[in-house]
Amino acid sequence: VELRVEEEKLLRMIGEVAGRVSQVRKMIGGKMGERIVAELADLRMERAQFEVAITQKEDPNGCFVGDKRLAFDATGVDDVEFVMSANPGEPLRPLAKVASGGEMARVMLALKRVLAQADQTPTLIFDEIDTGIGGRVGNVVGEKLWSLSSTHQVLVVTHLAQLAGYGDRHYHVKKQVEGNRTRTQVIALTDEDTRIVELAEMLGAQGESGKLSARGILAEADQYK
Repeated sequence: VELRVEEEKLLRMIGEVAGRVSQVRKMIGGKMGERIVAELADLRMERAQFEVAITQKEDPNGCFVGDKRLAFDATGVDDVEFVMSANPGEPLRPLAKVASGGEMARVMLALKRVLAQADQTPTLIFDEIDTGIGGRVGNVVGEKLWSLSSTHQVLVVTHLAQLAGYGDRHYHVKKQVEGNRTRTQVIALTDEDTRIVELAEMLGAQGESGKLSARGILAEADQYK
């Protein structure tokens, strides 16, 4: 009997703490969702919806939260999941099931931007983040990626010159066939002239006009930095 009494006392204490944690999660989750939606709008996903879904499961042997008994573990009584709708008319579904490769990269950028101060991941890698965006939005993405570099090492694979212009280090990656082997070569573009030529080629522009456009991209990025 004494053990039962002690068990109930502890379950009520756990429920009280878990209930407070759950309230804070719901409040912060709502604010986080709003900020991520704003970031996605900047990244040309203006109609996307994003929410932090928090659910709970009842358990007859769980802790006491209000007039319910809820299942719990070391993290509390909440099951937390990121859900989104990438396009109008689509229901909110788990993030991994609704975003394409390029969209997922942009969603991750939005998440990392919002969670930059709390995230302890030292290196972030973004691939295909330029899918479906043009040069104007590329500048916005470049600015957001570069802002993350104050707290993380950021690696970006891109074919978009406006985005590449924001890199502090620029590498050209190419494949070449030698005999029956395919090798990948990574070339560091260490001087501005070489980088300008590369950016002009990424733009598909020839001659001095292409180089002029490339210089403009670098100048705009340098001005933002």
